[in-house]
Amino acid sequence: MSEITVPVGELGAQTAARRRRIPVSLVIGLCFFVVFGVVVMAILRSWITPHDPMAQDPIRGLTEPSGAHWFGTDQLGRDVFSRTIAGARTALEGPLLIALGSMVFGNLLGLWAGYKGGKWDTVIMRWVDLMWAIPSLLIIIVVAGAVGGGYWLAVGLLVVLTIPFDTRVVRGATLEQVPRPYVEAAKALGVSDARIMVSHIWPNVAPVAVANTFLVFSGSLVILAGLSFLGLGPPAGTPDWGLMLSEGRQFLFVNPVGTLVPGAMIVLLATAMNLIGDWLYELLARRGATR
Repeated sequence: MSEITVPVGELGAQTAARRRRIPVSLVIGLCFFVVFGVVVMAILRSWITPHDPMAQDPIRGLTEPSGAHWFGTDQLGRDVFSRTIAGARTALEGPLLIALGSMVFGNLLGLWAGYKGGKWDTVIMRWVDLMWAIPSLLIIIVVAGAVGGGYWLAVGLLVVLTIPFDTRVVRGATLEQVPRPYVEAAKALGVSDARIMVSHIWPNVAPVAVANTFLVFSGSLVILAGLSFLGLGPPAGTPDWGLMLSEGRQFLFVNPVGTLVPGAMIVLLATAMNLIGDWLYELLARRGATR
């Protein structure tokens, strides 16, 4: 019987690489810290902002970071740090509503199409195919531009346009579960279709559904910020990260901190939500495998 030998130098290099690798728990902890911080900013913004985010000081105008204004002020003399904190509200409200609405309706349609099959599956999936063929971002820009824009109009359109994404994902996961013995056993016992879908199939589909919800949140956050950048989001002057990017881009070389911080917050929040979604998927999948 032959033995496999590993050179001492190679073994030491592998051990050092493992030690240098950032623990997953640390990454997830940092992500939760970022999300928790944004939630706190959204809820307690009126208590933790050092200045009124809407207060203007045209005499002060655009200034660089200082002790009184950590991120400086914009062209109207408004405190960028306070406006960044206040902007956490729109960064959470819209994407959260989109993600939850898409999850609820998309999961129901996906479960129904995957479990029932036949004409129901055909009708639902042809509708999904039609919605996928529509350039969603272009539709939002055209509709919002035609009726005067608006943050909540964009949120409502995104809810409708993201439901097919959840439907397709959940339907595929449901098709994998339907032929399994536990579903056949439940049918043999006379359990209703609604109970089989909600109480038996959905818990096994939950890892995919939850991870997809976090993905929808991140995508919606970026899309809404982009629409605000184009002037199709909240009204001018509203503390919003995408709008702050748009208003401050021409002053990038005067006060780069005031312009880049809102963009950094968008990137950090979107990345954190994606990583948390991946972590929850692995956690729920492991628990499902042990049931």
